[in-house]
Amino acid sequence: MSRRWAPLAGLLTAHTVSLTGNMLTLIALPLYVLAETGSPTATGLAGAFATAPVVLGGAFGGVLVDRIGYRRASMLADLVSGVTVAAVPLLHATVGLPFPALLGLVFVSGLLDTPGQTARTALLPEAAAAAGVPIERAIGWFGATERGSRLIGAPVAGLLVSALGALPVLAVDAATFAVSALVVAVLVPASLRPSTDHDAPSAGYWRDFAAGLRFLVREPLLRAMVLLVLVTNLFDATKSNVLMPIVATRDLGGAAAFGLLVGAMGGGALVGSLIFSAVGHRLPRRATFVTAFAVCGAPPFWALAAAPPLPVVAAVCVVSGLAAGAINPLIGAVELERVPATMRARVYGVIGAGAWAAMPVGAFGAGLAADRVGTTTTLVAIGAGYLLVVLTPLLGGPWRELRRPVAAEPARPDRAPVPAPATTE
Repeated sequence: MSRRWAPLAGLLTAHTVSLTGNMLTLIALPLYVLAETGSPTATGLAGAFATAPVVLGGAFGGVLVDRIGYRRASMLADLVSGVTVAAVPLLHATVGLPFPALLGLVFVSGLLDTPGQTARTALLPEAAAAAGVPIERAIGWFGATERGSRLIGAPVAGLLVSALGALPVLAVDAATFAVSALVVAVLVPASLRPSTDHDAPSAGYWRDFAAGLRFLVREPLLRAMVLLVLVTNLFDATKSNVLMPIVATRDLGGAAAFGLLVGAMGGGALVGSLIFSAVGHRLPRRATFVTAFAVCGAPPFWALAAAPPLPVVAAVCVVSGLAAGAINPLIGAVELERVPATMRARVYGVIGAGAWAAMPVGAFGAGLAADRVGTTTTLVAIGAGYLLVVLTPLLGGPWRELRRPVAAEPARPDRAPVPAPATTE
């Protein structure tokens, strides 16, 4: 591999490995809790503890990433996540693992996950420039790693959980974080950093954080996007953390079915993002945004509620993923046009935290609802709410600005995409 390609290859590889590890946790953790407790409420509580640190880490970690450096932050985040994930099977096999201790480990494991992803994303423009790759193409590759990780990691995790159990899969997950940190250490040089990195003196942690928050509040379209995605991610958290594992275990065949459904949606999203990268510049942004969300949102909930055979549910997930593949690139393009390089990590963190803030509530609320009114009723109601919410951009307001600039500036290496806070699909 030529030296100029090494940083970009390193970031893409590390991101892929780290996100594949996240998929292992996504599949193994709820199935482990469901098997140990038999309680949807406990499963939802574990999901809440898994998603809450994503919000906190995104909100408050961005400023720290700016301060300690992007490369170092990426490695530190992976190492901390790896140690805490490894502690789950280790404690279970030795002194025992009470449920409160599991919740604590899950919380700490996710605390630096978002800052780590933010750090890798913030280095992408410089790595692309070093390799001589257009930033649009590098963004597309970076997004494809997320979709590909879901496509490969989720089915593999389901098969591994079926064959070995959830705890060995978590041990494999811990190893993926170590590999990701090593790849960054070896392939991404310490000299790779934005030309504007640390040029402006810090005004203090809370002032820096407030500056990122003020930027978001003063951008009406970004603010509207975050509010909409706040609600849709709440709905998505009910599905991925609680309702889909329950239906897969009860009706569809267990861990392998759960992994297959998550992988089917990820595979569809990968193809959808590639299609959008080819034709998206010709499509009207607002109509595409609403259509994609309407197709990807409610149908999987209603398919799970109807409980048809597994191939039918998987087909719905594929179509849903195809539509979802257009959402994050579209939102990323809008953010790329608006976020200045000097505020990268802090603004990215605030946007991500805002988009993810309700996910813990969604996970815990889904567990309670499944216990009290039943899984089917909960799925039908959430699907209906999802559809109503994603139609709101048709009402106008700041959504009228969701259109392509008349004379867009060419992408520059000192601009980076915001890491996809858009949808958890």
